[in-house]
Amino acid sequence: MDSMHMPHTITIPNGEKVVATFTKAELEERLARLRIHMAAKSIDAVLLTSYHNINYFSDFVYCRFGRDYGLVVTQDDYTTVTANIDGGQPYRRNQLGNNLVYTDWHKGNFFVALQSLIKDGSRIAVEYDHMTMNTIGIMQETFPGSEFTDIGAPTMQMRMVKSAEEIALIKHGARIADIGGQAVHDAIAVGVPEYEVALAGTQAMVREIATTFPHGELMDSWVWFQSGINTDGAHNPVTSRRIDAGDILSLNCFPMISGYYIALERTLFAEYASDHHLKLWEINCEVHRRGLELVRPGVRCCDIAHELNEIFASYNVLQYRTFGYGHSFGTLSHYYGREAGLELREDIDTVLEPNMVVSVEPMIMLPNGVPGAGGYREHDILVVNESGAENITCFPFGPNHNIVA
Repeated sequence: MDSMHMPHTITIPNGEKVVATFTKAELEERLARLRIHMAAKSIDAVLLTSYHNINYFSDFVYCRFGRDYGLVVTQDDYTTVTANIDGGQPYRRNQLGNNLVYTDWHKGNFFVALQSLIKDGSRIAVEYDHMTMNTIGIMQETFPGSEFTDIGAPTMQMRMVKSAEEIALIKHGARIADIGGQAVHDAIAVGVPEYEVALAGTQAMVREIATTFPHGELMDSWVWFQSGINTDGAHNPVTSRRIDAGDILSLNCFPMISGYYIALERTLFAEYASDHHLKLWEINCEVHRRGLELVRPGVRCCDIAHELNEIFASYNVLQYRTFGYGHSFGTLSHYYGREAGLELREDIDTVLEPNMVVSVEPMIMLPNGVPGAGGYREHDILVVNESGAENITCFPFGPNHNIVA
């Protein structure tokens, strides 16, 4: 049979539904909030395409690999649209609705699948912060009679306040990050390459995730462990560089639980720290401690940033600050999107409220040739509550614990 006669779409109901990350009631409540927004804005159909929103509303984390993925929601239907390369796995994960698979036999089959789920002439909401201009153009050609509006910003607002089930999962993740951090701490020694230290942390976290969530998928947990000059960037990759005595070190443990990313980040030193390094480290720790005190309901993100800036400025090191002071947590990763409206930065005026989850993570970086050169970063995760915030990170920070002999 030639490709001309092969189907554009198929279904693959292969196997039983898996045990979901969250209860069906939790997923139904998320879907209900989305449909309430749709009704209020006269939206006929929502097409979600991002990793984070598809996962948030369906408990399915896709692997793009050059293919499009979607979740189509109307007031009556709910369908994930996935590529044939994934077989029945998306069907098994989808707890609330249908899964439609598009094949590779014809170009544009993803949009053919959408045409079977969305009527032309509808008011369609898409994620403007995720969909490319090329895809938007194809959508307009596919649905020439439709009107398009944004759903990226409204769904971000929905995700910013976590449910009790989400917070419980994030707390497990923080505990598991601490386990990874201890494994990294134990693996540090002069002469050991970065990748060996990172592997120790990753293995410890994956094994604990498997024990805690025996029905979950194990994917994407990782450690960035940096030494010396490699600490200058927050997201610098692991290398084969070997640890030297006196090196500044950066521990970054990221357990991933069903698309929910959690982090632990710490500054450390191998065997000893110079006086210049200790002074800068203590300054960053002072800012970190004050940041932990400032996170509470009713406070604006920008006000936290401004106050912490003043501490760095008082020591004449504000010019070495590299990014904002923290961000939200939830369904995100190094390639997922985060809730950009919930970052502790000067340009974000979001007011903190109970059940938001944010990090405090000040970082300064001094380039080579400057006394105390390197990148310094501490990172804790806090759950905002009615009266303040609960710090769910337990791994110690500062010179008393993290100069590794």
